[in-house]
Amino acid sequence: MTKIDASGLSCPAPVLETKVAVENHHPQHIDVLVDNETARRNVARYLESQGYRTRVEQAGDRYTVIGTGGGLTPEPKSAATAQLSGAKKIMVMVAADRMGSGDDVLGAKLMINFIKTLKEMGGELWRLVFVNSGVKLTIDGADTLEDLKGLEEEGLTILVCGTCLDHFSLLEKKQVGQTTNMLDIVTAMQLADKVINI
Repeated sequence: MTKIDASGLSCPAPVLETKVAVENHHPQHIDVLVDNETARRNVARYLESQGYRTRVEQAGDRYTVIGTGGGLTPEPKSAATAQLSGAKKIMVMVAADRMGSGDDVLGAKLMINFIKTLKEMGGELWRLVFVNSGVKLTIDGADTLEDLKGLEEEGLTILVCGTCLDHFSLLEKKQVGQTTNMLDIVTAMQLADKVINI
């Protein structure tokens, strides 16, 4: 059994410590102690991507993420998904809820139009990642929500930064995409043929 105390650490440190333990020791059972909801979700997602069954025990504001049955180091989902039919893989990183600077109202309209137009990229659009205030585009009531749901239904992987959602107190309001962590985002950058930052 492997035990990790990642309490007091912010994203992506708990996931990175868990990753090191899994890759170096391939434990059949791993317990990861964290003290915030974002870390709990991110560690559980990572362990599940590596073939572990997970459950969570809570004591006050501390969580123990328990992973069992893993250690086989399966290919990460992101890498498996990357094996597409030779199409170029473009990742679009959206780091704000408006486009450009100068006029916020105009910037918000431009961002809505940008999201609506993304489908024109076709199969080359491989990942759509939201960080910082960009996560506000994925929540209930956002003018971009319907278009994002349409892209997701067509098979696009949408990643939404969990730390950012937590910072803006929006974890429970997210309506589209997978809550993710910086490790997944950096991995996606490595696998992409091109990264477009907005």
